[in-house]
Amino acid sequence: MLGITGNIASGKSRVAARFGELGAAVVSADQLAREAVAPGTAALAAIVRRFGQAILRDDGSLDRQKLGGLVFADSEARRQLESITHPAIARLAEERLMRLRGTRKLIVYEAPLLFEAGAEGRVDRVLVVTAEEEVRLARLMDRDGLDRRAALQRIRAQLPQEQKAVRADYVIDNSGDWQECCRQVDALWRELTASE
Repeated sequence: MLGITGNIASGKSRVAARFGELGAAVVSADQLAREAVAPGTAALAAIVRRFGQAILRDDGSLDRQKLGGLVFADSEARRQLESITHPAIARLAEERLMRLRGTRKLIVYEAPLLFEAGAEGRVDRVLVVTAEEEVRLARLMDRDGLDRRAALQRIRAQLPQEQKAVRADYVIDNSGDWQECCRQVDALWRELTASE
């Protein structure tokens, strides 16, 4: 089982999707996070108690952008949010990953906060996807419509990618074009599935 992590806008989701195209089963912690805070869940109720009704949309779902604006500006608020969401995501991840064991040549668990959540024990090996800060900044501003200050705030709120890379079994640099990144992913796929 391969854990994929990396900092915001590094391209880790795209790398995970490429592994999926090659035949891996992919579990996304971001998708699990959405499920964990769906309307009616205990986690969403706890988030509302902590941050107030203003972080809800009219339909009762979580306004992730509004909540992100609060927690990326306040490290204590972010820590409190993570103390609510990480256990809920962990339960879903363990259930999903256990169900998939033995079903594919490779199972990929994509988790942006793999190290921060102490979840690297759920996987056998870790891949960190990196990209130069200016590349990540441009991607983030374009993707989320953020100004430079807000984008930098999100980038700087995370554990530096260099610290993640030294803890990884594999590192893929996604600073360049997508074809080059695919070549790296495809080579790693061959390496990881060669003994299967």
